Amino acid sequence: MAVKSTPEAPLPVGEVSRLIGSWIDRLGAVWVEGQITQLSRRPGAGVVFLTLRDPSRDVSVGVTCYRQVFDAVADVVGEGARVVVHAKPEWYAPRGQLSLRAAEIKPVGVGELLARLELLKKALAREGLFAPERKKRLPFLPRLIGLVCGRASAAERDVLENARHRWPAVRFEVRNVPVQGVQAVPQVMGAVRELDAMDGVDVIVVARGGGSVEDLLPFSDERLVRAVAACRTPVVSAIGHEPDTPLLDYVADLRASTPTDAAKRIVPDVGEEYERVRLLRDRARRCVAALVDREERGLAHALARPSVQDPHRMIDEREARVAALLERGRRSLRHHLDRADSELTHTRARVVALSPAATLRRGYAVLQRADGRAVRDPGEVGPGEALRARVAEGEFSVRVDT
Repeated sequence: MAVKSTPEAPLPVGEVSRLIGSWIDRLGAVWVEGQITQLSRRPGAGVVFLTLRDPSRDVSVGVTCYRQVFDAVADVVGEGARVVVHAKPEWYAPRGQLSLRAAEIKPVGVGELLARLELLKKALAREGLFAPERKKRLPFLPRLIGLVCGRASAAERDVLENARHRWPAVRFEVRNVPVQGVQAVPQVMGAVRELDAMDGVDVIVVARGGGSVEDLLPFSDERLVRAVAACRTPVVSAIGHEPDTPLLDYVADLRASTPTDAAKRIVPDVGEEYERVRLLRDRARRCVAALVDREERGLAHALARPSVQDPHRMIDEREARVAALLERGRRSLRHHLDRADSELTHTRARVVALSPAATLRRGYAVLQRADGRAVRDPGEVGPGEALRARVAEGEFSVRVDT
């Protein structure tokens, strides 16, 4: 129920604190997971004071427990350890302070952490965050490299020195952030997003040296993994050593086994590139020389041909052949014309000899009736019938007497 209060009749601070405590007392016990950042075990004191902090957020809460509760896990639990606490919320009215009263503390083992990471890995893989087709290709020679690493760390030194040794003109935009602890995740995310928003940055390297599973947990945080997946700039993960594989390695566009390996992967080696250019130049020179030699041999072979050395020889041979063929054609034509003329003369003589006109010139005549038919038999005409007589030089009319 709401407590009534007015500006004229406000509630005292103690009453408000008491009311808050009464509501919190109604809450039941809960299991809470966090990282111990402060531990106070005063000699002779029956209560142990802890500060439990969220590993991925800047949130902490005080925890108290009886000494015998903490002594049960004192050998395996200390500052920096991750634990699961079964506790009931309590409100300390005099100071207005919330805390947890722990009844049981369980350390979170490496096996359990790895099991949780494996479940998260499978969930993110199902979303496609680790798919190869999402990987962006790194530029051959980046103009500006963003580097996210610990301040004055060995990882920073390895990346900078090895990259500059390989390509002295390389430029870096460095962001120094905590790489372990509760501040690591938000600050690494902020640095990555800041570098991703810069137009001049061509590739981002997130680097850290080796460490335990707990030390590398920030680089398996789901929020950081999703932030890297959302980057438009290629991201290189160089976390720990070769066996270390935080989830950042799977979502990054390139996974380097160490920070030194990252330096070798993001910039080419100027000496190696110079040697490669020299080899390619020599190979090109040999190829061009071989091509020129081959063409020269082909040209020499072509010039050695008789048709090239004496081009008029073929023309002269063809000219003589054409002249011979022309003379042969003329002889053949004259022969055919002479034979045709002879045959024509003989045919003409035969035609003239067999012509009716020739017969008429020898004194013969052809009698034709009025209808033009020739008279072949005296019985075909009768007395007094008019006929035409055709002779060599013309024709005249005759009449039959008997």
